[in-house]
Amino acid sequence: MENSEYTLLLVDDEPDILEFVGYNLKKEGFNVYSCGNGKEAIKKAREIIPDLILLDVMMPEMDGIETCEELRKIDTLNNTVIAMLTARGEDYSQIAGFDAGADDYITKPIKPKVLISRIKALLKRTERLNNPEKELTEFLQLNELKIDLEKYIVYIDNKELNLPKKEFKLLYLLASKPGKVFTREEIYSAVWGDNIIVGDRTIDVHIRKLREKLGDKYIKTIKGVGYKFND
Repeated sequence: MENSEYTLLLVDDEPDILEFVGYNLKKEGFNVYSCGNGKEAIKKAREIIPDLILLDVMMPEMDGIETCEELRKIDTLNNTVIAMLTARGEDYSQIAGFDAGADDYITKPIKPKVLISRIKALLKRTERLNNPEKELTEFLQLNELKIDLEKYIVYIDNKELNLPKKEFKLLYLLASKPGKVFTREEIYSAVWGDNIIVGDRTIDVHIRKLREKLGDKYIKTIKGVGYKFND
């Protein structure tokens, strides 16, 4: 896809950052919209259904974490990538962002070329994920657990469970080869992509969230190595 086919939404309470980042992204051919606060972003996102939202964490009234949580409640934005943009680098901030449903975490300051590269990698990976039939089996069943890749839905004892993209892809990866121990490096590469830099706790956060939804019996931790799906 050409960059002009992608719509991006920038959310930051600093006009200078919106102008600078927006200018560089428009120069790359992206369709770019800007908002100065979280409430405005939610309204605009409903309207334009962006492919990617670059969301600042530190904003007054409604911060980026709260905004991300609200955006993830909107069904029409299920395929929208949300990348958190912040000057803070603490682990707790990253974990909060991923807990809220963010797909990536970008720390300011960042050079325009690097930011554009990260955005392109995120969009490319999401495009592959939204067309999974090119690389993955459409349907997987393991006892009471069923994973429907075409509909993007997980069933447990015939009860429907909708998972965020990263959790879904992580579960499918592990369940695709029951008993195989996937190293952390293999998981990062398959779920986040080789070009994406994420915090060390990212996998742990997503595994914890999967266990909260599925129960503890499906995914086993192999200490010092990685994770496996119990066969």
